[in-house]
Amino acid sequence: MPKSFDQKFFFSTELNKNPVEGFSAGLIDDNDLYRWEVLIIGPPDTLYEGGVFKAHLTFPKDYPLRPPKMKFITEIWHPNVDKNGDVCISILHEPGEDKYGYEKPEERWLPIHTVETIMISVISMLADPNGDSPANVDAAKEWREDRNGEFKRKVARCVRKSQETAFE
Repeated sequence: MPKSFDQKFFFSTELNKNPVEGFSAGLIDDNDLYRWEVLIIGPPDTLYEGGVFKAHLTFPKDYPLRPPKMKFITEIWHPNVDKNGDVCISILHEPGEDKYGYEKPEERWLPIHTVETIMISVISMLADPNGDSPANVDAAKEWREDRNGEFKRKVARCVRKSQETAFE
């Protein structure tokens, strides 16, 4: 069995033994160790509080040398999530130098990252968006210019919708 399979099993076992508040994760299909579904509870005291957001983590065959991709399945309005649901945060970017010079290599993917560290970063991203490096320019503009108006209304709609569809 390839090393990455053992590591994924280890992470899954660790998550079951030491669950992290705010999310749960598991295989989408027991026969495919490369595709996980995560359920993220919107962090308290944020606009996302009360939301139940589904996302998929897809691991590359050469994990942990390369990062997984994360995509929200539940609609979410956030500066660091593009309109297709793809999550754009530093630790999910390919390792090494950033050709644009925005991120330091140590901020990008490192093989020490786990599902747990990824999810903690995503929960932090929900609580504190990075408006300087947006994946969704429209959401970033609203977050900067009208955080308690249009941005808040769109997030509230996504939270309500996520609650209605959480267990479908």
